[in-house]
Amino acid sequence: MPTSLKAALKKTFGFDEFRHGQQQTIEQLLSGHSSLAVFPTGSGKSLCYQFTATQLPHLTLVVSPLLALMKDQLEFLAAKGINAASIDSSLSFEQSQQVMRDVRQGKIKILMVSVERFKNERFRSFIGSVPLSMLVVDEAHCISEWGHNFRPDYLKLPSYRQQLNIPLVLLLTATATKKVKRDMAAKFAIEDRHIVQTGFYRPNLDLTILPVASAEKNAQLLQIIRQQAGPGIVYVTLQNSAESVAQFLANNNINAQAYHAGFDSDKRQHIQNQFMQGRIQVVVATIAFGMGIDKSDIRFVIHHDLPKSIENYSQEIGRAGRDGQPSNCITLANLDGINTVENFVYGDTPELSGIEYLLNNMRDECQNGQWELQGLSLSNASNVRQLPMKTLLVQLELLGIIKPLYAYFAEFKYKFLQEKTQTLAGFEGERKSFLEAVFNHSQFKKIWGEPNFESLYKSHQFPRERIVAALEYLADKNLIELQSKRITEVFSINLDALNQPGLAQQLYDYFIEKEKKEITRIASLVRFFELDSCLNHMLSRYFDDQQSPPSCGHCSVCRGQVAKLEYSQQARWPDDSTLITNLSGLKNHLAQKTPQALSLDSYCRFLSGISVPMFSRYKVRQLGGFASCENIRYEQIRQKVESLWGAISQ
Repeated sequence: MPTSLKAALKKTFGFDEFRHGQQQTIEQLLSGHSSLAVFPTGSGKSLCYQFTATQLPHLTLVVSPLLALMKDQLEFLAAKGINAASIDSSLSFEQSQQVMRDVRQGKIKILMVSVERFKNERFRSFIGSVPLSMLVVDEAHCISEWGHNFRPDYLKLPSYRQQLNIPLVLLLTATATKKVKRDMAAKFAIEDRHIVQTGFYRPNLDLTILPVASAEKNAQLLQIIRQQAGPGIVYVTLQNSAESVAQFLANNNINAQAYHAGFDSDKRQHIQNQFMQGRIQVVVATIAFGMGIDKSDIRFVIHHDLPKSIENYSQEIGRAGRDGQPSNCITLANLDGINTVENFVYGDTPELSGIEYLLNNMRDECQNGQWELQGLSLSNASNVRQLPMKTLLVQLELLGIIKPLYAYFAEFKYKFLQEKTQTLAGFEGERKSFLEAVFNHSQFKKIWGEPNFESLYKSHQFPRERIVAALEYLADKNLIELQSKRITEVFSINLDALNQPGLAQQLYDYFIEKEKKEITRIASLVRFFELDSCLNHMLSRYFDDQQSPPSCGHCSVCRGQVAKLEYSQQARWPDDSTLITNLSGLKNHLAQKTPQALSLDSYCRFLSGISVPMFSRYKVRQLGGFASCENIRYEQIRQKVESLWGAISQ
């Protein structure tokens, strides 16, 4: 290792040695070779880009999937005296402007953003004007459609890299199979010899698969936690399970708190901080809790419910024992919840009619080659959930049919926090005249005013961007309170490409293929839990690490406990006449409300209890029969509805 690199490591970061894999990755990058680093959770992936960025001449742009991850890394970099910043939703307009000024002046070495930031035309214009040395993609498995946690917007990163002419790319992940590694590397033309994998095996993690009937899970959980020393995480599938299990533990004198995405961000942050500081022993959480949790002394991770995939399982147990001390990873396993995990997948497959609705909306509402989208209203109208709607839009973008231009809030309203005259008195000349015009062209209802962007442009030629910037500035100075809602995205449309025959079917087939992959992933998880070979060894092999010992000696299989997963109770079907009555009730309830004919999948989702926008909009959950088959696998429900189709469709 060059002594200059080692000296720089000591001087900037205070570390004496590079960890395994870091040196190779950094030297490859500094030699001009884009690289992929696959390191276990908590083994120093971030230092690879942080150190390299200090040695490069221009800005390093980091794409990270979570605000919490960005904040943690920014705090670390600030402590090391490295100038880094983020542009994210928590910043005011003025703060964002200051960050951009600092970047332009070369004061910032590392800039962190979410991938969604690239949708903003102003950001793309800004970042295109700045010299860039390196693009870093954290949690890079999000790029691959073969990987877990696939995020559609990540598919566009290779083209952004080309547009911005970024010479160097570093991809970072802890969980990638051989197929996912090849896919990620191919998207950025990374050569095999520049893929650095340090090994997956964690010798301090003890893995146990414990078959437990659902009725006995909480008692078993309590018994296990009482045997553990130190903090831990209990993972569940559903938000209401997080609350009920946490309450059960609290009632039994365990210092436990629930955590899920249904809580507001302040509450989530408070619980996370309490856990990090050791004031909460156990967090009972959905998968919303985890990314960005850099707590080294987590002594146990318990899966109360089945994880979503082997990748998710690996990522979640990877949060235990980052200090290298022995830690327990226990799964309370049965097949009762498998349909719940599968239903998340089936609910995200849009129906063909929904895709056709979207394409027709684009044709009908396109004006001057542009189309405006308000995600929630279009999601409701098309009966396509918001995440698959995003996926659809990305696919259309990749096919060259749409191109994002910019986004804006359709509605702004403000109220004065002091007298209007007092606010105006703080400005002079043209700025004062400008603000007077904005206030005079606002329609006030009681204390809230809405600026009339159209009349301001007609009478004064004030562009919308300037008015919004002024309102943001006033809000930042606590002169007004500003509220904005109904985000609207604007796209340009290639109508010739949009009108190609078979487009809706092509997009639908893409989703069906994706659905099959995800269902296969769940089946692989069950097979993994029932293995009669060492769990640690087989988990390492799954992630293409061939170096782990064939028998670890610290998993349930090595202890002679091979798991066989079963259903705790046999799910019971309602009789056919009840099913026909309930499905006919759904048909009649929606007959006058929606122009779309109900498909086979609509009926299946109704019986499964899978919520889609149409069901929420028309209060379908209140009908008899909704979720009456929620304990039955979706494929079995589909077969049953097909057998009753004649009676339902009369």
